[in-house]
Amino acid sequence: MSDRPSPPRLIDVAEAAGVSLATASRALNDSTGVSATLAAHVKAVAAQVGYVPNSHARALAGGQAAIVGLIVHDVGDPYFGEIARGVLRETEKRGYMALISQTQRDPHAELSRIRSLRAHRVNAIVLAGSGYIGTAAEADIAAEVRSFTAAGGRVAVIGRHRLPVDAVLPDNVNGGVTIMKHLLGLGHRRIGVVAGPANLTTVEDRLSGLRAAASSVLDWSAVPVIHGDFTREGGASSAARLLRRDPGLTAVVALNDPMAVGALSWLLSSGRRVPSDVSVAGFDDIPVAADVHPGLTTVRLPMVAMGAQALELVLRPPASRPRRRRTGHELVPRASTAPPRRPAAGPRTP
Repeated sequence: MSDRPSPPRLIDVAEAAGVSLATASRALNDSTGVSATLAAHVKAVAAQVGYVPNSHARALAGGQAAIVGLIVHDVGDPYFGEIARGVLRETEKRGYMALISQTQRDPHAELSRIRSLRAHRVNAIVLAGSGYIGTAAEADIAAEVRSFTAAGGRVAVIGRHRLPVDAVLPDNVNGGVTIMKHLLGLGHRRIGVVAGPANLTTVEDRLSGLRAAASSVLDWSAVPVIHGDFTREGGASSAARLLRRDPGLTAVVALNDPMAVGALSWLLSSGRRVPSDVSVAGFDDIPVAADVHPGLTTVRLPMVAMGAQALELVLRPPASRPRRRRTGHELVPRASTAPPRRPAAGPRTP
């Protein structure tokens, strides 16, 4: 038999603090219904006795499982991998477990994942990824979220500005403005766009930023935009279509980095030099953007921090109005963009 003393339990904290077990749990987990003074007292007692919280203590504060659901579009997309890293970093700090599922950008699958998490008695869900344009399923998702929150569940979203819940909002529009201004500033006037699926609000927002920046210089209606999958393969096939449509393009901007990497690869394999013949720019600054050759010029979003912020929001008590956390962005110029070799006569506004 071991002589090692057993670690302090939550009930030991409650008894030492002179409160109930449930009150001790709420105080230690910053739940509602406990005054700041009492919470500080319980935390001080917990520190004195050497209590280390565990996930089961959270369930005592209302029968809730200490599990957070994270729904992403694609676990293979580095953008969502970085977001998940931020979420997991915070769940580990707070003693929660995370259930991660993906939807492959299918709104019907997203609705199914939300319902499945509810069936597993998950009380907090982070939805990461773009909303959908013009689909009945998007309305069904909104209704399911309202039902979940009305029943006491918590939802926070990343990049879903149309849902009435706490949200972390990537700087998609302004990022689009920045990357287009960068290309225009280098002297490019023959610019094509490799975009993701047309039914995603993220694509709509990033395109609107490109369009706003180009409007005083280019005739936007003459700028070729090719939609494809938000993947490396989608970027390669879209770049091929783009250059077949306009072989004289001097710059290609992709609306995420995997597409940009695919476009870069296709251009090099087709005998074009980057950036001497065609400049390439992306969006997000996933880790591989610095490792490809030439290094990819892109817009950096704080993806890990976005995940951490969403987790922090979803674990807070609800506010009277949805909270919004807007991210910044940063231009990261690398070797994939340069001035065009010769002045390019591009489509200008009349």
